[in-house]
Amino acid sequence: MDIKQLFSTFKRWLWLVVLGTVIGGSLGYYLSSQQTPIYQAQARFVILPAAQTSYDYYSYLNNLNLISTYTQLLTTEDLLYEASNKLGFSVMKGQATASQVEDSKFVILTVKDADPYKAAAIANGLVDILIDQNNKLQTVQFESAERNLQARVDQAEEQIATLESQITSLSTEILQKQIENVQAQMTDVQSQINTLKLDISEIDPFSTSEVDQARLSNDQAKIDELNPILSLYQQIYTQLVVLGKTPDSGEASSVDLDRLKTTLQLYQQIYISSINSLETLRLSKAQSTPTVMQVETAVKPTSPISPKPAQSALLGAVIGLMATAGFAFLIEFLDDTLKTPDEIKDVLDSPVIGFIGELKHGQKQDEDALGVYVAKNPRSPVAEAFRSLRTNLEYSSVDDPAKTILVTSSGESEGKSTVAANLAIVEAQSGKNVIIIDADMRRPKVHFQFNKSNRKGLSDVVTGKMHIDDVLKTYEQVENLSIITCGTIPPNPSDLLGSERMSLTLKELEDRFDLVILDTPPMVVADTQILSGKVDGVIYVVVPGHTRAIVALRPVEELRRIGANVLGIVANKIPRSRDYYYGGYNYYSPYSNHYTYHSETAAQNLNPEVETEGQEQAPVTLQSVFRKKLRKSS
Repeated sequence: MDIKQLFSTFKRWLWLVVLGTVIGGSLGYYLSSQQTPIYQAQARFVILPAAQTSYDYYSYLNNLNLISTYTQLLTTEDLLYEASNKLGFSVMKGQATASQVEDSKFVILTVKDADPYKAAAIANGLVDILIDQNNKLQTVQFESAERNLQARVDQAEEQIATLESQITSLSTEILQKQIENVQAQMTDVQSQINTLKLDISEIDPFSTSEVDQARLSNDQAKIDELNPILSLYQQIYTQLVVLGKTPDSGEASSVDLDRLKTTLQLYQQIYISSINSLETLRLSKAQSTPTVMQVETAVKPTSPISPKPAQSALLGAVIGLMATAGFAFLIEFLDDTLKTPDEIKDVLDSPVIGFIGELKHGQKQDEDALGVYVAKNPRSPVAEAFRSLRTNLEYSSVDDPAKTILVTSSGESEGKSTVAANLAIVEAQSGKNVIIIDADMRRPKVHFQFNKSNRKGLSDVVTGKMHIDDVLKTYEQVENLSIITCGTIPPNPSDLLGSERMSLTLKELEDRFDLVILDTPPMVVADTQILSGKVDGVIYVVVPGHTRAIVALRPVEELRRIGANVLGIVANKIPRSRDYYYGGYNYYSPYSNHYTYHSETAAQNLNPEVETEGQEQAPVTLQSVFRKKLRKSS
């Protein structure tokens, strides 16, 4: 696809692209203007890590992780819930986002809300709560160790107080408890001894049983073990009682006093050590706690950050532009019709010898009346296009001019009958004796084109019912032009057209006329293939932008396969927008600058002699133009 074709495609779809752009922009503006305004407030705070004795790469990573942790903490559910309770209104997740300022210890907290006051209040409230949470985080980190040390200190204080009280007064209450304890032990040992003695008394001393002897020995041994213990408890009890009652017991009191002092010293050492450890822990906690400090308070925003109708309209316009451009590109990509002269030439491997404009541009016109369009509009661009086609045919077979030309197409509604009729007119206007034959015995149209009766025609001549002179008709507005309509539509058109009488009829007409033009059915039927072998050349009509490449190629290949001479391709029904067909209609002649596309009124006011004279001079100019074109193509 060359630049000219790209430009033509762009111009053809420009209306859709502009429409899509306008609709997209309008829709974007409308949707944006219907949205609730959103305000944004920002608070800035700094996170200062704890003092460090050394600074290395790992310390740098720790600082980064610390800042990242705090930014994530700002968006946690617990902190947002606490902020909601403190502020008195709900703070939703997603309203607040925190981001670190690049290569710094500053963090920007951004809050969005439909209420500008709430946006600022939430930003400041979250920072305040974060500062409180910072202290709680560090407390949790040292809480367990601090709690254990404090418990140890409290226990040591309690023991020291107790020992000091015992040392001071040797408390009677404590002494009484000791006496009671010794009495309980003595009672228990005595009870065990009495039980063993009772068991021994139940054993016959004169028994010879080994079991009784073993029990007796065992119980006696236990009594021997318990008696010293009982004696020891009795001594302890005696000392306690004497210690509490006898004033001359200084030695015992001195021993107890030394014992209590020694224990007191141990607890005092424990207390001092615990106090030192607790203070060291608190100092470490203070040194390792990072500082969070707000450096910029959020203020109430005055204008919303969204929606922005202008930007939304621009974005919508871009989306609309891209969507419609993509749609147009997809349509062009999927379109497999023949479009440009180069494409037609490459696909069909035949030169394009004619470019015929669309005859119904700007107004509704009867299709069947277009066959005499050139006669009624001799100075229109389309008339000049048919003269160019006539000149191309002359130069395509200079050495052996084609006297019988068949006009066909790949399908219906491609204008082959219109091309055949108008070509016959311009050939007759050049002074040649021309006859046009309606060889389409399925859907004949030539009689409609020239407004003639179709009661008798070619079918009657081929069947032998009539002679050629009996069916010849003339067209009063154009000299040297004869017409043979289809006549009675036969039941077997293919057999009739392929008969020997049809060949003889063509031979006779070829001898009597300078040029014989046959309007045949489309290539979808076999009639055209049969006739193509009986004529000198074939003109193949396509409609750019309508005729599919594969549909057009198959008939051309079939014509070549049977040996038909394809003179060239005629591009028919070209709209004015297709400027890539040799620059549009401005190429044909300067007439297009002074006459409208349908210049029927001007043509009717012309003198027939002057009109004929003008028609004779036009081909001379076109021949020189086409010589230049042929030289360039060769």
